[in-house]
Amino acid sequence: MNNLTSRQVKQLKSKAHHLSPIFQVGKNGINENFTEQISDVLEKRELIKISVLQNCLEDKDDIAKQISYATESHIVTIIGNTIILYKQSEKAGKIKLS
Repeated sequence: MNNLTSRQVKQLKSKAHHLSPIFQVGKNGINENFTEQISDVLEKRELIKISVLQNCLEDKDDIAKQISYATESHIVTIIGNTIILYKQSEKAGKIKLS
């Protein structure tokens, strides 16, 4: 999996700005079913936000790494308690990175 360039990160951040978080990570953390759902949504949307709730016991950086590894996606950035993930769709690539 190639790393994103700073130009691509900037492009994805601007596209993600208007998105709302689709998933929330709470005190139960993440599990296999949760990562499968994220992977399915990433295939359709390519770019998503995940919100880490205050009652989550795990560190948001660790959560982002775990989700990224399980879904084979890129961590675009972590802003506050929001994780932005990107994975290029295998079927219909909507987002063209420069």
